[in-house]
Amino acid sequence: MFHSPAVPRVRKRSRPEEAAASRHEEVKFEDVRLYLVERKMGRSRRSFLTQLARSKGFIVEDVFSDDVTHVVSEGSQASSLWEWLKESGPKDLPNMHVLDISWFTDSMREGRPVAMETKHIIKDILPALPEDCPPTAEAAVSKYACQRRTTTGNNNKIFTDAFEVLAESYQFNELESRCLGFRRAASVLKSLPCAVQSLESTHNLPCLGEHAKVVIEEILEHGLSFEVEKILSDERYQTLKLFTSVFGVGPKTAEKWYRRGLRSFSDILADSSIHLNQMQQNGFLHYGDISRAVSEAEARALTSVIDEAVHAITPDAVLTLTGGFRRGKEFGHDVDFIVTTPEPGKEESLLHNIINILTKQGILLYCEYQPSTFDMSELPIQRFEAMDQFAKCFLIVRLESSRVEEGLHGDEGDSRGWRAVRVDVVSPPLDHYAFALLGWSGSTMFDRDLRRFARVERRMLLDNHCLYDKTKKEFLAATTEKDIFTHLGLEYIEPWQRNA
Repeated sequence: MFHSPAVPRVRKRSRPEEAAASRHEEVKFEDVRLYLVERKMGRSRRSFLTQLARSKGFIVEDVFSDDVTHVVSEGSQASSLWEWLKESGPKDLPNMHVLDISWFTDSMREGRPVAMETKHIIKDILPALPEDCPPTAEAAVSKYACQRRTTTGNNNKIFTDAFEVLAESYQFNELESRCLGFRRAASVLKSLPCAVQSLESTHNLPCLGEHAKVVIEEILEHGLSFEVEKILSDERYQTLKLFTSVFGVGPKTAEKWYRRGLRSFSDILADSSIHLNQMQQNGFLHYGDISRAVSEAEARALTSVIDEAVHAITPDAVLTLTGGFRRGKEFGHDVDFIVTTPEPGKEESLLHNIINILTKQGILLYCEYQPSTFDMSELPIQRFEAMDQFAKCFLIVRLESSRVEEGLHGDEGDSRGWRAVRVDVVSPPLDHYAFALLGWSGSTMFDRDLRRFARVERRMLLDNHCLYDKTKKEFLAATTEKDIFTHLGLEYIEPWQRNA
């Protein structure tokens, strides 16, 4: 049993010293507030771990209250910890994460809050609640992905994988509304802190239509969806999925090839009547490399390569790694960057500099440059556009093994010592940087719902260029992503919590 009198004694002795130290540390993760339970951990170790966490940008609360989001305990029995939590009496207890010290140490090693896995969660810590998602958590799930915190951890992968297959199948059949419906359903399940274990536990969840619930019920009963299995074995689905895996080949081109009776890459390459564009030619040429996942270590190495190219000519340029790697993913299909400069009108020249330097280095395998068509007088754009109007380039870069600390991913048996990697770089003006950063960081569903929320709930128009208030008939300036969230009246969500 925990003894609550020990807690005030720790606060009284440590608080002035810890508070003074925390004022000198930069806070990087404002939405994560830790409380380290002293019992079993010990006062001196707790003090050391507190300073360690604060030095890495975490907020560590001295007092256990409703402000706490993550309770960290070491060596405590679940039953005694539960009793102490109840005695302490925070109202928001069902929504707090009660975690083993292993989550803390993993987070300190990564320098950011890592995704919560089963091994991190102290079992049976809330015995009064159901085994699956507590009702209070279900009721609190927003219909907008931009109001849900979704890490890379996915407790419902068996369901979301099935939904993704259905969504892709509907996309191939040009049934966009059904495709979007299943992607929204998958997004909701990805955000849940626990696995769905019964159909009843999904009743209060948003964005789950009857079709989605039938699939969930089937998987719960049989371990798979017969509808999904049928799609996976369908020749047309398999062929379109294969063809669209090639860089530069979209669903319409894949469908056209399928209708001509083509079923394999060799069929396409042997057909003299098919004229591949340069992107598609390079897609086939480097298919073995660019169809392979890119690791976080490779993304870091490419960041160094692009950074050197940018700053060789423009020392004051700002380069930011975006996309899935900014959201904390360990692997991705390409590497995305945003680059800009404080000097107005010079952002486009940055891309030319990058292209020229990579060419001189002999590591640029392919380049498609798209000049800026950005015109402030044409904003706001009333329709949704997937691609913005800023200058951008789509590259394939030769990445040498010697530049990657952990070596190239999946290069077993490959003696070349390098691999081809897709790299996208966009260059917005500095005063539009925050909007471009938000859009290019993703995820796609998070961005889509953020724009939908702005339009439906706030009568505003948001895209990668700007935020426009239709009521006030004015553009709202933003220098950071947080400014955009503030304009929309939303709590700020860190990039690593946007994996919707």
